[in-house]
Amino acid sequence: MTTEQAPGPPRTLGPLVAWAAWDWGSAAFNAVITTFVFTVYLTSGVAADEASGSSALANTIAIAGVLVALTAPVYGQRSDASGAEQGRQRRLALLTAVIVAATALMFFVQGSPSYLLLGLVLLGIGTFAYELAQVEYNAMIYRLAPPGRTGWVSGVGWSAGYLGGIVLLIGCLLLFIAPIGAITFASPDMGPRVIALVCAAWFAVWAIPVLFLRFPYPAPPGDTEAAQVGWFGSYALLVRRLVELGRTDRNLLGFLVASAIYRDGLTAVFTFGGVLAAGTFGLSQTEVIFFAIAANVVSALGAVVGGMLDDRVGPKRVIIVALIALVIVAGALLPASGTSAFWIGGLFLSLFVGPAQACSRSYLARLVPPGREGELFGLYATTGRAVSFLAPALFSLFITIFGEQRWGIAGIGIVLLIGLGALLPVRGIPGRVGAGAAAGGTETTSAAGV
Repeated sequence: MTTEQAPGPPRTLGPLVAWAAWDWGSAAFNAVITTFVFTVYLTSGVAADEASGSSALANTIAIAGVLVALTAPVYGQRSDASGAEQGRQRRLALLTAVIVAATALMFFVQGSPSYLLLGLVLLGIGTFAYELAQVEYNAMIYRLAPPGRTGWVSGVGWSAGYLGGIVLLIGCLLLFIAPIGAITFASPDMGPRVIALVCAAWFAVWAIPVLFLRFPYPAPPGDTEAAQVGWFGSYALLVRRLVELGRTDRNLLGFLVASAIYRDGLTAVFTFGGVLAAGTFGLSQTEVIFFAIAANVVSALGAVVGGMLDDRVGPKRVIIVALIALVIVAGALLPASGTSAFWIGGLFLSLFVGPAQACSRSYLARLVPPGREGELFGLYATTGRAVSFLAPALFSLFITIFGEQRWGIAGIGIVLLIGLGALLPVRGIPGRVGAGAAAGGTETTSAAGV
């Protein structure tokens, strides 16, 4: 006589590692290219001067943001309409290929102002594709996170990205960046260009595991309503759903607006961090890389700890503490000078950026109705990009008004402060709530509070 044993709980560690490997690989673009190496190279090694280069960089990021804002939610809705999780992985592969190609082509950007436009166009294309890829990638958390562990899963993903950036930056420093690099080049602009090729290869390799990932939890139903309309019809459907969202779930709508503002500030911290380090605080290219390594270590630690606290006290509380700390540190950095001041202030900024990013993703995952995760994460990208001009524009405006690059810090701080104010009235969600469990705008518990 035999007895059937009940199936055990799904194994989530292997799929989580495969999923996080994409974040590990994406650090090649998100950290090395857009933060600490290529953007610094564009503003200080390609542009005619750092002020005009920084302004052009900010404008490029703003334009890419507008394009993302116009396409991301409908793109996510079309993704949901397919109802096939394998299709989501294929689309992620295609977008990753675009990012890899744009990164590889950056090799041809030479150290002359005549190549600035090429560098900015490639950066803009990569940024646009990266944001759409994030829609697919973030939607996968729905099938990875066990109840009560959504914050932890999100934090692991963010920390993998930071740690991947550390390993890649160390490798680039030891191989290609003078005076430490073991490989020397006849032309000073060759180092950053070769690094672009390395970043392209790095991302391509580490993106492979997620493409063959088997999820521990079943796929939510496809968006049947979206499947009945075409691309342009999806815009009309999106508008109707936004109007309905305003009536039935103002909490979700409020979070999307608030997070759009402060996430723009969080992005600006890393986007312009390397530029400020070199131009305002006097760090050399090698010192910028050393700082980037330390900043990624601190950010990874912050993301993991923030994710753990998220599951205990809820994501909103963690985000609020992180934003308050970021505003205070930005204010302290504005009048500061010298490399020591930047190291201290920059590492404190890095410590609190990770928790705010990870907890924002986990907060939304708890609110997403089943079958609409692509649309809502697309809307998450769109609301972020709808105001993505804000931090770059204020960064550029303050530089133009006061004539010094350091005043861009004030623009970033103001954006973070506005986002904090918009978040305060949004309802909190307990950390124990699983992905999708808080959908529909209902109060989850009186303990949610802040």
